[in-house]
Amino acid sequence: MATAAQGRSSSASSLKRVNKRVVSSRNSFSQRVNIPVLVATLGLVLYGILVIWTASLSISNASFPRHLVGVGLGAILSILVWRTDLRGLANMSTVLLVLDIIVIFSPYIPGLSYNAKGMTGWVQIPLIGLTFQPVELAKIITTFFIAGLGAQYNGHIDTVRDYVKLCGMLAVPFLCVLAAGDLGSGLVVFAGGAVIIMMSGAKKEWVLSTIAILIGLVSLLLAADSVVDALLGKDVLIKQYQMNRLLVFIDPSADTSGAGYNLMQSLIAVGSGGFFGKGIGNATQAAEGFLPEAHTDFVFALLSEEFGFVGAIILLALFVLLIFSSIRVAIKSDSLFLKLVAVGLVGMWTFQIFENIGMCIGLMPITGIPLPFISFGSSSMLMQFTMVGIIQSIWSHRSKAA
Repeated sequence: MATAAQGRSSSASSLKRVNKRVVSSRNSFSQRVNIPVLVATLGLVLYGILVIWTASLSISNASFPRHLVGVGLGAILSILVWRTDLRGLANMSTVLLVLDIIVIFSPYIPGLSYNAKGMTGWVQIPLIGLTFQPVELAKIITTFFIAGLGAQYNGHIDTVRDYVKLCGMLAVPFLCVLAAGDLGSGLVVFAGGAVIIMMSGAKKEWVLSTIAILIGLVSLLLAADSVVDALLGKDVLIKQYQMNRLLVFIDPSADTSGAGYNLMQSLIAVGSGGFFGKGIGNATQAAEGFLPEAHTDFVFALLSEEFGFVGAIILLALFVLLIFSSIRVAIKSDSLFLKLVAVGLVGMWTFQIFENIGMCIGLMPITGIPLPFISFGSSSMLMQFTMVGIIQSIWSHRSKAA
């Protein structure tokens, strides 16, 4: 009897040890990886794979294998970034600024430049022949650059001079991106940097005054555009296609053969999806060539046509989970620098989501901003995975003892 009792006691003790190791392993994983961010990312990536696969059935440019290569490379890059302690970048602002400018203008370096769709915004990596859009990397570098400057104020920007200095520093990469001819990416850079500056301790009245000044400058720019173009005989301030997109936002019937046509076809695609959508491969607007850039800029319209209102809600739910989970990561971090990096990334994600979906339903002007994790494009996909890797790195190094 005693031997049997000892055996049961030994088995119970072994089971407790096994359970303890299992719980410890689970806790260790959650300490190193933020599970909600991981779940949201996996959900978005799988959803994007499904959407691009359906697009590839009727759109020749939507190469499904190429999309999978972008996902695979992005996943590897994300893991490498996650395992890196990024706190050392806080004191490298000057280096980051120089690197940022070099990256932005790298498409103009002889031997690297690659022309795509009539635009010089890509580089071709020597030997392997792959192309990449450097401005995607510049968005992340700018985030670290502005976060490093903002962290120096310890959460309190006491003077207008310091606030103007921060804004001026943000203006450098923003204007460089504009000079490189990419307004959409410039707005993403501006959105992420602006959020960092606000969270660095800028006073509310300064921010409101800045918004008012920017509105005034934009209004002045629009008013002066036609006069300057008439005097010089060419587009200088605002390109004609950019002006057309703005006019279409105000009045969709203003350019029915160009940007207005794109918007109308997008609205038809979104509306025709109904509640449950037409089903996989049944997006007639894209399949029959009516909806332009259905796999890139207007991918939300394609998604809505195939999966309907329910599919759009699922997409938004995944984005909400990603954004609020990333905000929680920022809150939990002991490093002010990493907090600001996280909120900068959240600012970029939020702006891209709002702008891309908004332009597909007529709430925002049409730009070339992709929908994170969903739009076709390896450069964008690599950036999205890198951003997730940064968030996971911040989570795993959230305490000073980490």
